[in-house]
Amino acid sequence: MTQKKLRPIFYDTETTGIRTDRDRIVEIAAFDPEENRTFVSFVNPQMPIPPESTAITNITDSMVADAPLFSQVAQEFVEFCGEDIVLIAHNNDSFDKPLMENEFVRHNVEIPKWRYFDSLKWARRYRPDLPRHTLQHLREVYGFAENNAHRALDDVIILHKVFMQMVDDLNIETVLHLMSQKGPKVRVMPFGKHAGKPLKTVPANYVQWLNKSGAFDKPGSEELKHAFGELGML
Repeated sequence: MTQKKLRPIFYDTETTGIRTDRDRIVEIAAFDPEENRTFVSFVNPQMPIPPESTAITNITDSMVADAPLFSQVAQEFVEFCGEDIVLIAHNNDSFDKPLMENEFVRHNVEIPKWRYFDSLKWARRYRPDLPRHTLQHLREVYGFAENNAHRALDDVIILHKVFMQMVDDLNIETVLHLMSQKGPKVRVMPFGKHAGKPLKTVPANYVQWLNKSGAFDKPGSEELKHAFGELGML
């Protein structure tokens, strides 16, 4: 039996905060490059949007007051995506995927059996020469014009452009296979005043300060913490 070809779909969520266990989606967007279709919708989070989140996304309580609940948006999103897909997001594994799946559970909507891919992990593995791997830094590296950052559809379109530059002519099956292989761990400091330096040259007291300040507890920092641990610096 011939296996169906996987179709990549790029997606992004804007939320009330960064806690995947308790925060809510306020906007979700997706782009299907094979069929050149987009999906975008506000979501009523059924809770006030904190001012610090509005400062980042420019999404206010009044903008989502009349928006559908996630249960309705989820059904529309599932119909848009269909089956045999790979959902791609930047920092997907630590943020978008768990947060979205918690919303599915919260609204008693069955979670589809989709495959997922984290483009942030790809960037960290195959572009270790870069000091940062945020979507906006990658946008600058690859020379794309500034977008309306932290609005779901704008970020999705930029993510697609950046991703295609990063993987070049590799198909999605090859990309998934490469990421399933054991790859090199983090080797250079990705942020801070020692950004770009080999991990082993970063002062131990600085590493311990980062650990105490909670820097390694942020989404996406698990591999960095593990690497410093292997070096005996934590």
